[in-house]
Amino acid sequence: MPVRQKQLLFSLSGVLALTCALTAAVCTGLPSWTRATVLCSTGAALVNATGPELEKFLGDVSYGLFTGERVKQCGLGGRPSRFTFFPDLLSAIPAGLHVSVICFCGGVIIFSSVAAGFFFFNAFGRPYETLQGPMGLYLWTGVSCLCTCLVLVLFASEVKLRHLSSRIANFNEVHFLFVTHSERYERCYWLWLLVLLLHSLNVLLIRLTGVHFPFTQSKGNEQGGGAADLMY
Repeated sequence: MPVRQKQLLFSLSGVLALTCALTAAVCTGLPSWTRATVLCSTGAALVNATGPELEKFLGDVSYGLFTGERVKQCGLGGRPSRFTFFPDLLSAIPAGLHVSVICFCGGVIIFSSVAAGFFFFNAFGRPYETLQGPMGLYLWTGVSCLCTCLVLVLFASEVKLRHLSSRIANFNEVHFLFVTHSERYERCYWLWLLVLLLHSLNVLLIRLTGVHFPFTQSKGNEQGGGAADLMY
């Protein structure tokens, strides 16, 4: 492949990796990951509410990784309040799982930034070590993909399997019981899916430059190529 075309593809991959790092950093701090509708089952049972009457007992919960907002409806109007996960809800949520999601978010930001640096280095520099040559391009992009996938899976597990919305709605609630009526993922969660797709696209762009996948070359080629393989 011509050098100019390689530089263009590596530069494009670097821009995509940098975009992933910035998107991940912004989405991590925003409170728009999940929105749920919670039903005040205690209040609805007291008045035997059915059909349209249930709307008076439906509240909202929206949250991210650090902050959120909830509106409780028990038939007498909404009670809005804001909350923070640390330290307010630390005793009510699966803290280990939640902290793991945050750690992997940080990992995506760091590794995506590193990958962007290596893409630009390979576009305009001369790689001379394995981690700065073809192996590094696949390594850092693959690690970023893995961390992004773990963020999506672990957060979905926290919401669906550990019933995070119900835990938040019932926090410090003594007289009423709230159950999740419906919930959906918000734009920040879907932007993380976009980050995963962009990293996957980068893997294809690396392959388009003619760089082979790691460990796919025969031993004979490795012995014959020597230092020239690292320079591809």
